[in-house]
Amino acid sequence: MHATLRIGDRLRGMGRPHWLALYGGVLAAWGLLFAMQMPPEMAAAARLGGASWWEALCAPAPGLAGAPSVFVMWALMAGAMMAPTALPALATWDDLRMAGARGFGALLAGYLAVWLGFALLATAAQLALAGAGLVSALGESVSQPLTAALLACAGLWQFSPLKEACLSRCRRPLVLFMAHWQDGPWRIGLRLGLVCLGCCWALMALAFVGGTMNLIWMGGAMALMTLEKLPQLGRPLTRPVGAALLGAAVAALLV
Repeated sequence: MHATLRIGDRLRGMGRPHWLALYGGVLAAWGLLFAMQMPPEMAAAARLGGASWWEALCAPAPGLAGAPSVFVMWALMAGAMMAPTALPALATWDDLRMAGARGFGALLAGYLAVWLGFALLATAAQLALAGAGLVSALGESVSQPLTAALLACAGLWQFSPLKEACLSRCRRPLVLFMAHWQDGPWRIGLRLGLVCLGCCWALMALAFVGGTMNLIWMGGAMALMTLEKLPQLGRPLTRPVGAALLGAAVAALLV
């Protein structure tokens, strides 16, 4: 009975304005990513903007001229994919409001700031790889060795002690919050973002294998990273995923 009431309280609490704003932001990010898949002519017909503007966003200019468009894409990916993986931690923070926890927005902002930093690094990586002819205009690897290296790196990271240490903190956010309670929500959000980055950076880098504009890959990766952070489901999942990625790396070299 107590557990049922607790679940009911949690569900009611997640209908409060700050949660609705979060859901709206995530949906908006996914919507923009979906719209970026549309041809410029279709986007213009749908009144999403002029065809030339949309073409520049969806097919960035080569070199540094395309950096803003590539960064927008990676920033949207970070928000659309990584905010949902933090929902259990955010819900835990919300549960602490009875103990004086405030600053849900500051916590979320700190978390997303880390992923915006990752978006900057990913933008630089994509521009460099595109300049070397290793990825296509849509951010998909056209190099067999690069594909194999990315898969192998992600696979090996699944077995690393550092990933396990980061996952343990993501799976027990209350321990992280209590250990750094005096830091305030912004700095705690940064810490949460950093441990999340330690969990997920290698899987996010697989965007260069699946294609940075591939919504199917984005959805699958988001689901996997979310499940990994759940204590009961995540523990038996991490190593088999690593083995599968290493197998895929070998297959990429042999094909």
